[in-house]
Amino acid sequence: MDAPGVSNKKRLKIALWFMMVLLLLLIARLVKVMVIDSEELENRAASQQTRNTTLSATRGKILDSTGVVLARNATAYKVVIWPSSIKDDEKERVAKELSSLLDMDYAKVLEKVNANKQEIVLARQVERETVDKIESMKLGIGVGTAIDTKRYYSSGSLFSQLLGFTNIDGEGQAGLEQKYEKYLAGKNGRMVTETDGKQNPLPYGVQEIIEATDGCDLILTTDAVMQSALEKACKEALEVNKAASVQGVIMDCTTGEIKAMTTQPDFDPNSPPRNDMALLNSLMRNRVVTDSYEPGSTFKLITLSAALDSHTVNTGTGFYCDGGCTVNGERIKCWRSGGHGSQTLYKAVQNSCNPSFVKMALSMGTETFYDYIYSFGFGSSTGSGITGESAGIVTHQKYITENTLARIGFGHSIAVTPLQLVTAVSAAVNGGKLMQPYVVDSIVAPDGTVVLKNEPKVVRRVISEETSALVRDIGESVVSEGSGKNAAIPGYRIGGKTGTAQKYGADGKIAQGKLIASFIGFAPADEPKYVCLILVDEPQVGTIFGSTVAAPFVKQVMEEVLRYAGYLPEQASTSVTVPAVTDITVAEAKRELEKIGLTATYQDDENEIVTAQVPIEGKSVQAGSGVLLYTAMTSAPSEDISGEQEDEMVIVPDVFDKTKLEANDALKAKGLIIKIDPPDQSGKAIRQSPAAGETVPKGTEVLVEFSNTGIG
Repeated sequence: MDAPGVSNKKRLKIALWFMMVLLLLLIARLVKVMVIDSEELENRAASQQTRNTTLSATRGKILDSTGVVLARNATAYKVVIWPSSIKDDEKERVAKELSSLLDMDYAKVLEKVNANKQEIVLARQVERETVDKIESMKLGIGVGTAIDTKRYYSSGSLFSQLLGFTNIDGEGQAGLEQKYEKYLAGKNGRMVTETDGKQNPLPYGVQEIIEATDGCDLILTTDAVMQSALEKACKEALEVNKAASVQGVIMDCTTGEIKAMTTQPDFDPNSPPRNDMALLNSLMRNRVVTDSYEPGSTFKLITLSAALDSHTVNTGTGFYCDGGCTVNGERIKCWRSGGHGSQTLYKAVQNSCNPSFVKMALSMGTETFYDYIYSFGFGSSTGSGITGESAGIVTHQKYITENTLARIGFGHSIAVTPLQLVTAVSAAVNGGKLMQPYVVDSIVAPDGTVVLKNEPKVVRRVISEETSALVRDIGESVVSEGSGKNAAIPGYRIGGKTGTAQKYGADGKIAQGKLIASFIGFAPADEPKYVCLILVDEPQVGTIFGSTVAAPFVKQVMEEVLRYAGYLPEQASTSVTVPAVTDITVAEAKRELEKIGLTATYQDDENEIVTAQVPIEGKSVQAGSGVLLYTAMTSAPSEDISGEQEDEMVIVPDVFDKTKLEANDALKAKGLIIKIDPPDQSGKAIRQSPAAGETVPKGTEVLVEFSNTGIG
């Protein structure tokens, strides 16, 4: 039996150990609370004792070069609820009233009202009228409103593809809004308010405000007046030609500043069609920089520049056209079946004669011509800073045959973006300097500090000043005497070039009836300031070549732009108002126009009824201007006046070791014609021209040589 003292000691020891364990547990708990979980508990305490409200930063404005605000943040409101501050017997009423007013699902609103959250933003970007109604409902301290912002595009659809748009949170989703998000967005602030246990603000509680930092302003090189003129003309071109789309761009050729840019149809960034993503993606696509196309005859200004600058041709060079030319067995047609006969350099360009430009390209050779093509910027991005810019398509010169080089000479077998072409033509006429195009002039912080400033940048000299002066003179003659007459503006010196090109289907073959008509113009022609390109994609009515589908609209734009920029006509001219000449015959319309000093341009019989006119009724133009007349009979010609119409291309089959009959059948199946010279040959085929595998127009003759001479 243990002594009493021993038992007491044992019990005391157990008690001490028990207390020590409790102490250790307490210490561990304190360490967890004070060290491990301290931050979380502090945040939880703060959330229970304070109400944290976000203060939205004001997004920076986007302005044009004259200070016109194109995009800005307008004041709106957001509806906020604090669920713990809403009485239980009021929650259903609150949910019912708010769901009805805000056009929201009742069940979802009730779920949010009952949520175990400190604060919930129920609706964004509501109008002041809605706020007033909420206040009149007296829904209690658990429902409130706060200042919110909404992006507002004051000019509607103007510049829509360039500017892009934002989402409901004010974040850039497309265009410049997205590309320059980090500058425009700014940094949100917050307001912290002390509250009681039920999240109600304390009457004399402390309120801490951390101010928001507003975003920077984006100043563009564009001009809203020029943009308005360009969009108006492109919309008219889209409507009157029933086209798939129309693109337009205006550039200051001396600086590289983009003054206007549009793709029609467009959209209103204030209310983009978010419910139809396929439609939205199509409408917001800035085709001026994203899409490549075969430029056709507008590219001839580049071929001309290269040929002159390389001393391949000069003003004394003569050309002869008999209706086409043959390159390695491939017949390349001229638009005039009988040909142009003997021509000077000026006449060859004015006539847009394909064989003449084939001669220029082949005379330069692949290496020289390609040096100029790359120097003009084709095959690489222009560096404009616009989202989605394409580099175009330039086939590597090691794969170029003489036939391909010949086609590049008149703007085929090469794909460019509209912006690339405008940039290149600007270099051809501005004295020979390739300028880097740009659309953002500067970025300015809220305090006025200039964060970024762009200046005109010369990428390289492409051609000499002397060559450029000659290109300007020849380009002006195209408008005054050649195929670009519909772009002439009385009292102004205008230069330019028409263009019409085929489109290709997914199978690589020419898409019948689908053309791209364009005109690129520059003015004043003696000392150019502006270059304007309008491209009409898949016109469905009208005479489908650039001189009638696109040139009148470039004329319309240039006349407005030049007057706006302060360029006055060289000689005094009288302005007249275009009368309505639709629903009467072409002959009658012609007489009405001649009465007031206007001329009529038309394709069809004078007895046909005029269905549309460009310019439209009521437009003020200078006396001597032309009016383009459309009739129901107006349609695409069988051959393009500018010479860009191509035959369907086929691949030459291999007829080696075939008899005359077998070779004839193989070629006939491809739409080709066998030629045997001399005709009295027999045996098996041993040689052919063009060679097997070459791509040639359907209908081409293939010369075949057989192993034996004699009676076949």
